[in-house]
Amino acid sequence: MPKVLVVEDSPSARAFVRAILEEPEFAHALGGCQVTEASSGFEAMRLLPRGPYDLIITDINMAAINGLELIRFIRMSEHHRSTPLVIISTLAAQRDIDKGLALGADAYLPKPFTAEALRATCVRALGGAKTEAGSHPGPVGSAGSSGSTGSEGAVAQSPGEAKR
Repeated sequence: MPKVLVVEDSPSARAFVRAILEEPEFAHALGGCQVTEASSGFEAMRLLPRGPYDLIITDINMAAINGLELIRFIRMSEHHRSTPLVIISTLAAQRDIDKGLALGADAYLPKPFTAEALRATCVRALGGAKTEAGSHPGPVGSAGSSGSTGSEGAVAQSPGEAKR
């Protein structure tokens, strides 16, 4: 059962993401989904030692420790550096996407996004198969698996594709 840490300061956005991940059909396809919520980057840093997590989904615009600072911390952490990381943000300019991916995010999903776009991004991030916490199969973004999700308004990119 994948363990997912959702870092988002908006309670309604966290609830939206949780509802998508815990939707019975989607969760069943993953073998279940255990979601942990953090309302800030600071809270996420407090929860990370309770992991490992199979996926971290984070917003960027948060008070105190923002998502970019959190990503930098995660990628420097010996225990969490290989954990797939998806950014969800209202910042949708290419420079914002490039910055997030350059820091080590595996995908970037501008808000608003559809449930379908988030599910597709999460499946790719989780390697498209059931995983156990701490057993991430490798980086996201195999050939043909990144780019537009086909869902309106959704963009997901791997670091390699952001540089093309």
